Amino acid sequence: MYEEKITIQNQSGLHARPASELVEVSSKYDSDIILVHEDDEINAKSIISVLSGGILPGMEVLLQVEGSDEQEAAQAVSALLHNLPD
Repeated sequence: MYEEKITIQNQSGLHARPASELVEVSSKYDSDIILVHEDDEINAKSIISVLSGGILPGMEVLLQVEGSDEQEAAQAVSALLHNLPD
């Protein structure tokens, strides 16, 4: 399993547009992709889960990726989370 702590840096957090991009990228992979914030596990392939996660600017999330293509998936999702549009 791949794990990485990431601080959300964009000015609006995971609102509609960045959440949609996260789901789009995550859905390309077979691996399970989860964002953990406090005690909440957010399925990065579900727009409802991402939007209801309430991830705001400056919050730290733990990216967890597990599956057959986890390295490729982790690199793509990590890059997106580090460079989210506003």
